[in-house]
Amino acid sequence: MGERKILVTRAWPKAAEERLVSEGLGTVTLRHPDTALSREEWMAAAESYDAILPTVSDRIPPEFYVAAKGKVRVMANYGVGFNHIDIGAARENGIAVTNTPDVLTDCTADLAMGLLLAAARRIGEGERETRAGGWEGWRPTHMIGKKVSGATLGIVGFGRIGQAMARRAHGGFGMRVVFQDAWDVPAEIRAANGQAEQLGSIAEVAAEADFLSLHCPGGAETFKLINADVFDALKPGAILVNTARGDVVDEDALFAALASGKLAAAGLDVYMGEPALDARFLGLENIVLAPHLGSATEATRAAMGHRAIDNLKAFLAGETPGDLVT
Repeated sequence: MGERKILVTRAWPKAAEERLVSEGLGTVTLRHPDTALSREEWMAAAESYDAILPTVSDRIPPEFYVAAKGKVRVMANYGVGFNHIDIGAARENGIAVTNTPDVLTDCTADLAMGLLLAAARRIGEGERETRAGGWEGWRPTHMIGKKVSGATLGIVGFGRIGQAMARRAHGGFGMRVVFQDAWDVPAEIRAANGQAEQLGSIAEVAAEADFLSLHCPGGAETFKLINADVFDALKPGAILVNTARGDVVDEDALFAALASGKLAAAGLDVYMGEPALDARFLGLENIVLAPHLGSATEATRAAMGHRAIDNLKAFLAGETPGDLVT
């Protein structure tokens, strides 16, 4: 058997790339410039590599998994989300999958809070008006937004990031926090994370929420989970924040809610077909659009790389990686 071959599908922070090369795990291919693999490149990779380190922005063709059987042994994902990987197909074809939880929790919650504030206080609109020379000076009725302090935050998905968001909202802004999650969250966890109240359904959370923040995983079980029924259940003038996955939201229903004024505003970091964006959103002033920046700090992106390397090292050493998905 020859030396292992390892593929990194996107450019990583320099420190993480240098560490991966220096670990001596095999011959490492670092793809520069930072461009997406084509279908043909994915199929070639299935034949050529023992380990692949993909990212959440990769689009992996379905036929890759069968072609990779017996060749690609592990996919050490760079990112906590793994809905871009067909976990069932990976399992069926003997490919282990890991991810990188924990290290991006705080950064993603920080960004979610930033989007909430920007949408509530119309910061994007104000910035565009000011840059365009349209600001006419302070006046009592100019660009009135929504008060955040003391309002009710609804959270869908009370995992690590949802809990971190709850702590920021309650501790920093005195917000009441209500949430929905499939697991019965113990009282001590709820108390430690914003004195949060667990409700039975998303509709119940929506009915209470001035702001609704999404922190659930993507995938088939949550596909278009936030739909017209949820928007109908929200208070008039509520605000939606999504730093989870784009496919969690029915974008047709979102556009209708924003255009009608049912939703006062939205702050989005993720999109259904990213990097493609529904052009209708560009014509709305009451939406804050960010380019998937949830984990985008130098320290966090490096930590994600190191976590992926730790998982890869463990797997190649015959150990169970700490972040094994399947």
